[in-house]
Amino acid sequence: MDGVRMHLRTYLSSRAHNEAWIKGGYMRVDNLDFVKPGFLEGVMKYASITIGLDEFNYGDARFRRTDNARGIFNPFVGNYLMDAFSTEAFGELTVQKNGLLAVVGLTNGKLNQNVTVNDNTDNKPSFYGKLGFDKQLNEDFRVRLTGSWYINNGTSTGTWLYGGDRAGTRYYNVLYTLPDANGVAEGGPRDGRFNARFTKLTALQINPFIKFKGLEFFGIYELANGNNEFTQPQSDTEGGFTQLAAELLYRFGTNEKFYIGGRYNTVNGKMRESASENLDISRINFGGGWFISKNVLTKVEYMKQQYEGNAWTGRFAGAEFSGVVVEAVISF
Repeated sequence: MDGVRMHLRTYLSSRAHNEAWIKGGYMRVDNLDFVKPGFLEGVMKYASITIGLDEFNYGDARFRRTDNARGIFNPFVGNYLMDAFSTEAFGELTVQKNGLLAVVGLTNGKLNQNVTVNDNTDNKPSFYGKLGFDKQLNEDFRVRLTGSWYINNGTSTGTWLYGGDRAGTRYYNVLYTLPDANGVAEGGPRDGRFNARFTKLTALQINPFIKFKGLEFFGIYELANGNNEFTQPQSDTEGGFTQLAAELLYRFGTNEKFYIGGRYNTVNGKMRESASENLDISRINFGGGWFISKNVLTKVEYMKQQYEGNAWTGRFAGAEFSGVVVEAVISF
């Protein structure tokens, strides 16, 4: 059908899930000729309608994150500390004209599409959107700037924006603890990232991107404010975190088949207003990559991550990990 596309994504396996399962899918409509030839042609010249159960369009960091084979889009191995990603039932409208873009959408706020109801369930829809500018100004220079927002006012659906990853963090089990006397161990394939697990959540992400010839910059300024209604006293429920990230790359060689660069990423904030100190995490990456072909990429990096301040408890108190990581990616 002209102007209508259907897409389905399947995960073959990951360290977090070693079986194959459907990630999601969507239908995208770019014209409405199936209703009537030329129907709303002036509007649909600039608009697209997307409906499905899949990754929705919050933030630009999602275009540079590793999600199983999509690691070819990530110049480093790990994703960002507050990794905004979830697959939910959604519908969105995208409008683009002369480099300007706008997105408005709605999800059901649920990663797992169950219908379980109990006294602690208050599912609410999530509202999200994006405004931005993206243009190739000349052959050598491209600039993009977007701002995205996400709002969920439920008390059981706000936890997924930074906790929806299915494949793991890439730095697997880095803070894993051996079983204690009771046989309890902590850690797993999602170690290394941070999710405040706010039950209600309001988030804002601003992303600048500049590419001049082989020099490339990408940044994140992100605010995540939320409510811990079920985990804190009612008089002390609000918390908030700020994420900053800067990534600088230089791509070179024929068809930019090589690159080197660095990334610096921090998260700091409080789980509740009354906390006397912030929780602080910082990560630094240095590395490079080689596109052996357009479908095969090899990466090498050095990374170091630290949990700083006295507010951390348990296995995160004074925690630190670092090392050299080599990763090979095949994408098709």
